[in-house]
Amino acid sequence: MQNVQNYLSENKDRFLNELIELLKIPSVSADPAFSQDVIDTAESVKLRLQEAGCDVVEIHETAGYPIVYGEKIVNPELPTVLVYGHYDVQPADPIDLWHSPPFDPVIKKTETHPEGAIYARGACDDKGQMYMHVKAMELMVKTNQLPCNVKFMIEGEEEVGSNNLSIYVAENKEKLANDVILISDTGMIANDIPSITTGLRGLSYVEVEVTGPNRDLHSGLYGGAVANPINILSKMIASLHDENNHITIPGFYDKVEDLSKEERTEMAKAPFDLGNYQKALDIDSVYGEKGYTTNERNSIRPTLDVNGIWGGYIGEGAKTVIASKAYAKISMRLVPNQDWKEITELFKTHFEAIAPKGVTVKVKPHHGGQGYVTPIDTVAYQAASKAYETTFGKKPIPQRSGGSIPIVSLFEQELKSKTILMGFGLDSDAIHSPNEHFGVWNYFKGIETIPYFYQYFSEMSKK
Repeated sequence: MQNVQNYLSENKDRFLNELIELLKIPSVSADPAFSQDVIDTAESVKLRLQEAGCDVVEIHETAGYPIVYGEKIVNPELPTVLVYGHYDVQPADPIDLWHSPPFDPVIKKTETHPEGAIYARGACDDKGQMYMHVKAMELMVKTNQLPCNVKFMIEGEEEVGSNNLSIYVAENKEKLANDVILISDTGMIANDIPSITTGLRGLSYVEVEVTGPNRDLHSGLYGGAVANPINILSKMIASLHDENNHITIPGFYDKVEDLSKEERTEMAKAPFDLGNYQKALDIDSVYGEKGYTTNERNSIRPTLDVNGIWGGYIGEGAKTVIASKAYAKISMRLVPNQDWKEITELFKTHFEAIAPKGVTVKVKPHHGGQGYVTPIDTVAYQAASKAYETTFGKKPIPQRSGGSIPIVSLFEQELKSKTILMGFGLDSDAIHSPNEHFGVWNYFKGIETIPYFYQYFSEMSKK
């Protein structure tokens, strides 16, 4: 693989500049104002796949944003790796909290990233990590080191639920046939503590609306006499957790698997400094479900969180008004065995049932997906572990993530393939937040490590 390393060293500046150009395009799938930018990004990804050496690159239209498909078939008798990624990004709001414009990438040195980090929306989630795979393929193709077949499926709707991806996958099973699916949309413990994500939580995302009087009312003339939707919504939300931060929706925990003491002990071996965790977030204490550690709360336990709440007057100065309506967006992170559609229905039934007289409640489901656990005794996992060990000098730790990639369970259902999650981001990279960034070192480490996965997976698959 020495030729691969040499090629990487000779082309580092170009690889970095190409990513910066990709990050300049505001491919925000949630906001229709950026629809052309999302489409432009798909075209850019298509071009880069062609340049990297794919023999076939196609843009497949969907009812939403397009899916970019690419492939290089070396020999049909060899194993096939399917790379999944997404080119859409989260909205950049709130803009005023960014230290630099979200779509004008800059590189800054930090304590965590002494070699610099790229600050831009999508730097880590997922343009930077997706693009590692494009460049890793270029390395292998240009140096004649590609040991197996590779396919790419890069979508533009991951941040809004991947609604059209399931249709595409179901209609293209033969085209997408593979021996393993490779994704980099997760992270690792630290730059000196590599890890491989082996579990993801599922997701149920809903929006609720509470309506009281038929118009906004004067809070002096009507206050205390009619139900205030904002007050009512606040009470309803507060009731969704008990004093131990246990979720109170009937049936919510019925299918939650309680991990054994042995499994929890193994999880606890992962390095974790509570003081540093609190310091990084500027908090004086952690908070969560009683009886579980911080790392358990954010990985193996389900949660319910309010992602946004609004209603009434929020402009400058005062306006004494009782709002007619109040709204909230709520996400529930789920663990394996919890069906997201079932949980959504349980939430809807419960939330409507606890509404007092004087208001009406609507629950609007948005999107969701199942949780996923990948085994660590497969050839693919062992190949990934060996790849990290080769470039990091130490064996990676298997780790469950608190995040969700709903399409992973879909892939196993439709394509009958296991997924390997080779993430190179860090928890501190502020994905979905202002000042998202991705370490330059991490970007190149991913490009360096991925070809070893191809090598070891191909070698081990022959045995």
